[in-house]
Parts: sequence; C-alpha cells; structure tokens
Amino acid sequence: MLDLTIIPALAVTLPEVRVNRHWIDGASASGDTGWIERTSPSHGVVVSRSAAGSAQDAQTAIAAARAAFDDGRWSQLSGKARATVLLKVADLIEANADRMALIETLESGKPITQARGEISGAADLWRYAASLARTLHGDSHNSLGQDMLAVVLKEPIGVVSIITPWNFPFWILSQKLPFALAAGCTCVVKPSELTPSTTVMLAELLAEAGLPAGVVNIVLGHGQPVGATLASDPRVDMVTFTGSTAVGRGIAAAASSTLKKVALELGGKNPQVIFPDADLESAADAVVFGVYFNVGQCCNSGSRIIVHEEIAEAFTARVVELSQQVAFGDPLDPATQVGAIVSPEHGQRIDAYVTAARKAGANVAMGGAALTVPGLGPQFYQPTVVTGVTPDMAIAREEVFGPVLTVLTFRTLDEALHLVNDADYGLSAGVWSENIHTCLAFARGAQAGTVWTNTWMDGFPEVTFGGVKQSGLGREIGRQGLDEFMETKSLVMRIGRTRAPWVRPRS
Repeated sequence: MLDLTIIPALAVTLPEVRVNRHWIDGASASGDTGWIERTSPSHGVVVSRSAAGSAQDAQTAIAAARAAFDDGRWSQLSGKARATVLLKVADLIEANADRMALIETLESGKPITQARGEISGAADLWRYAASLARTLHGDSHNSLGQDMLAVVLKEPIGVVSIITPWNFPFWILSQKLPFALAAGCTCVVKPSELTPSTTVMLAELLAEAGLPAGVVNIVLGHGQPVGATLASDPRVDMVTFTGSTAVGRGIAAAASSTLKKVALELGGKNPQVIFPDADLESAADAVVFGVYFNVGQCCNSGSRIIVHEEIAEAFTARVVELSQQVAFGDPLDPATQVGAIVSPEHGQRIDAYVTAARKAGANVAMGGAALTVPGLGPQFYQPTVVTGVTPDMAIAREEVFGPVLTVLTFRTLDEALHLVNDADYGLSAGVWSENIHTCLAFARGAQAGTVWTNTWMDGFPEVTFGGVKQSGLGREIGRQGLDEFMETKSLVMRIGRTRAPWVRPRS
C-alpha cells in the first residue's frame, strides 16, 4: 500500500451537463460547426458540451468588438462609468462563486476549495482594475518655455484578443480582461476548450452588470481555427496569451503579419534555492506547496529546488515526509489539496519525464507513477521527488507541468545563481535564508520576473507579474498590467502665434 494521504470519492450527485455557446455582440450564439464534449478528469463523465467555433465565428466576434470600440460606447466613457461596471461585476462574481467553482472543479480536476478561492479571489482583481480606471492619467510638460505646452495622453489600444489556458481558467482571465476593460478596450476571448464554462458564465454576469453589447465577446473552440484567427486578423490591435512557450511562439508568428502588439505569459522552470541558515521547516512546507499546488500544472510551479549540499539529504527527506501528508484525491471533497491531471495524454507526458530521468541515472525518492483514487480511477499522479539530478537532464530543464520535484545541490551563492540562470525560462525564483545580504544578492542576480524571499507564490493585484527570456513578453496586473492595454500619444501645443517663420521672404 502506498504511504500517501488519499481522499476517496464522495457519494455525490453531479450536476446536469452544462451547455456552452458563444457570446457575440451581447447575445448567445451556437454556430454550426458542432460541439466539444468535456469529460471530467476526476470523475470520468461528460460535464460540459461547448460550441466548436469556426474562423467565421471568430471573425463575427472581432467585427462586433471593432464596431463597439470605434463607436465609443465603452472607450469614450469616463473612468468613473467604467469603474462602476467593473465593481458590479466583482460583486456578481462573489455572489456566484460556489456554482462557478463546481463546474471549474469538474472540468479541470482541481480541488473545490482551491476553485472557490480562485474565483472569489478574482473579484479583487476586478476591484483593483476598477480603481485603475478612475486613476488613469497621462503626463504634462510645462517647462518647455512660455510659448509651449506638451501633454502625454494614455489611450486604449483598441480591440484585444484574449486567449486563456485550462489550468487557471477564471483567474487568468481576470488577470487580463478587467484591466483591458479599465483601459477602455473591447475584447474577444477564447478560453481553453477543456475548461470553457466559467468564461461563458462570466458573460452572463457582464450583461447583468450593464456592460454594453459587443464590448466583450467570447468564441469557444480550438486554437485552430479560433485562436489563429484572433491572433492574425488585422482588425485586432493586440493579442494577449497565457500558455505554453511553444504555442506562444505560434501566436507571435501569427500576429507578426500585422505587427500587432503581443503580450505573452508562458512557461517556467522555477527554482527555490535553500541555504543552510534558512528556516528549514518553513522552506520545506513552501516547497511542498509550490510543487503540488494545482497538481503542479502551474506556470509558477516550484518544480526544482537547489539545496546546499550540507543540508540536501536531510531537507529532501523532510520534503518527502511532508509530501506523504498532502491529501490527494476527490476534488469535490473540501479536504482534498491535490486533484486530477487534466488529461490522460498529459499524465503520460509527465510520466515520460520521470521515466527518462530514471534511465539517465536519477533516483526517484518518492512516487513516479500514476495514482488510482478509490471510486474515481487512475487519472491522478503520485507526488514525486527526483534526486540525483544533473543540470543537463530534461527533467531539470524543461517544464514537466505536474507534481514532480527535481532536486539539485550547490556549494556557493555563485554556483546557485549559475544553476538558476542556466535555463531558457525566467518566470520566478525563490531564495530561503535568514541573511538579508544573501537574499538581496540572490534577488539582484536571479534572471526572473518575480523573486520571492522566504516565501513562495504570494501575489497581490497591485504587484505586477510576468517573465523574462522564454517565459514571455509584457506584464500582467499591477499598474503595469493596465499600461499593456494603452497607447501613448504626445500632444504638443504652441501658445499664441510665437513661432518664427521658416520661410523668409526674399529681400
């Protein structure tokens, strides 16, 4: 018997299959190209049926967003008016969090407690975006001389395509959409075909909150043809995408034909560096949280730890001990901390990385195989810790996107930073030490968009998020997240008729 904490299936009645349709120009639309059924990764039954969008559906949605932007029904409203709508949406999200969390749990396999926290917490992102809508401003230059005045304006970029992933479908949408709306943009949204329901449910809340028709449009379906159309259509001014680095490259290539702005939040191979003087119990708990949160299907997953060689054996043993206490199992049980892998194919991909590492000489100290939960089936994966890893192994360099932790060791700060930065990714990094000088030196040397010190994955709407290198382009949330959706215009004005003539009459 596995020495793990397993939560078996609850005896519950699942809701009826949810039917999702496109939302275009303020109305529901089915399209005519068939349906996509989503089978719950945890419960093995169909839980939603969604319209399979076509290129024409995407083009119709883009036309609606273009018309809504050009006639100013949203972009020309005051910041106060836009903020009022966003605040109403936030209230409605909180009021509907339980029913939205249930379908998100069934579609994604994540624990119900986590889904509730993400959806209710997303309301705070909408409220913060509302505050930015009211405080949005440009700049002025009144020191150019008595006869000159210049004003730098911030204006909405226009029509924005938003393409979101399956791992945090509502949270990531809320890192993008309310900020685009606060800026005055209109949008076309394509959620993942695996987890579309909460995005469609949001459309109902937007209408209830009074958002004008056409300002937000939703097209369901696959990346081909829907996502490709949203990235390449010349009527779109910007595309923002969260997902894998490989798909991000394709989005950038599709957008390049029209030179539209692209914002990409992509993959990560995020390290936590553990020094001997750290609070090792807190560090071990954070490591376990960082690698198993959302089954490791998280761009910010702390999927590799770099531990000082003096403490590596004892620290890894403690991580294994804590991993055995993490509750894996039925995501509908509030006690569950880790749910199901999103698809059988993804589970096979995770296992392939572990198998390859073992063949390359690494040691699987824990886990390394699929996990069958009583009453639910095998679409789960054991908490896995891999030691004896060398920096050249694929499992140490590539994004596994599962509950798999790799352990490397170091002797000096310089060696630790070399291991941290010897990666294609640069999304986030962490350091554990009681020495403030060590933490500051690490923070300045680490090539990452976010550096956590003595914590992991704490985030706030006010603090911007994004990566460097192949982890992406641009920033989300914070004031910088609003600026992504703005264009800057300089207005230069001469006061009075003071300009000397350039053409002088002949004498």
